[in-house]
Amino acid sequence: MGGAKPWLSRHLRLWLPAIAWAAVISWASTDLFSASHTSRYILPALHWLFPRASAETLDRVHFFIRKSAHFAEYFAFSVLLLRAVRGRHRGWQLRWAIAALAIAAGYSALDEFHQSFVPSRTASPWDSLLDTAGAAAAHIFLWLWFRFGDRSSTEGLKNSTTTVHASTEKF
Repeated sequence: MGGAKPWLSRHLRLWLPAIAWAAVISWASTDLFSASHTSRYILPALHWLFPRASAETLDRVHFFIRKSAHFAEYFAFSVLLLRAVRGRHRGWQLRWAIAALAIAAGYSALDEFHQSFVPSRTASPWDSLLDTAGAAAAHIFLWLWFRFGDRSSTEGLKNSTTTVHASTEKF
């Protein structure tokens, strides 16, 4: 019985950041972050930054900012998921990345389904695809980071190179 508590505590500590970020994503899918609400803040700021821009241009930039948020929030989510999935291990492995990507893609689909019930929001498979692309980009970035990144520590070099080579040799 005593061994279960440290195991749970250790796993909860690994998963808590990803769970918290998932809650932030769900919060951002509410009416508070609909296009009509975000335009109240973003459009005046854009108009202040670009006073000569047309309303159409500002609307396009607002749209781009909103879509960039999809990509960025799932990029971060996928990094946190990889951290949780790999547990106490270090580095990057393809199986961890696939698991984290599958969780992120599934959560994205659920999030879009949730938005279909929010009157001021629209559910879009394209948004889910964009979310999943952000999650996939995170794993490309992480693979590059562990393959070619921080070479200042010999241990980091050994761990990242071994892990990446082991994961890529399987495929």
